Amino acid sequence: LLLLEPAARGERLGRRLVDECIAFARAAGYREIVLWTHAVLTAARAIYAATGFTIAETWTHDEFGKAEVSETWRLIL
Repeated sequence: LLLLEPAARGERLGRRLVDECIAFARAAGYREIVLWTHAVLTAARAIYAATGFTIAETWTHDEFGKAEVSETWRLIL
C-alpha cells in the first residue's frame, strides 16, 4: 500500500516510494509487480506509467459506495 498524507504530496515522494518498491522487488528476485488503483488517481497513475507499468485490466465497481473504475497495472521485471 502506497499512501502519502496530503501535506506530503507534491514533493516527488510518491515517485520515490514507487522507485524504492521497484528496486526492492528487483533485488529480491521478483519477476513482476502487480498493483491495483483507481482511474481517478491521476497523479499516481502518471507515476506508474512513467516507471514502466502498463494497464492490464479495468473494471467498474461500487464497493466503496459509488461507481469507480478500478485498474490493474503490471510491471515485468
